Amino acid sequence: MNISKNINYIFIVAGAILALYGQNQEEKNEAMLIGGIVLLMIGVYRISKNIPSKRDSEDDIQNNT
Repeated sequence: MNISKNINYIFIVAGAILALYGQNQEEKNEAMLIGGIVLLMIGVYRISKNIPSKRDSEDDIQNNT
């Protein structure tokens, strides 16, 4: 695994932990909750950029036949 993938997974895990911690406090900390969600979304977005589109792979198969 390269370092970029590890950073993405760290963003996702840290964001989830931060969001859950902000949600479970007696007085909900909205800043922690928002920060956790932002980190989580950044990690998911960075991972999804590297996944090839299904439509692109189907077009390639049709063009090769």
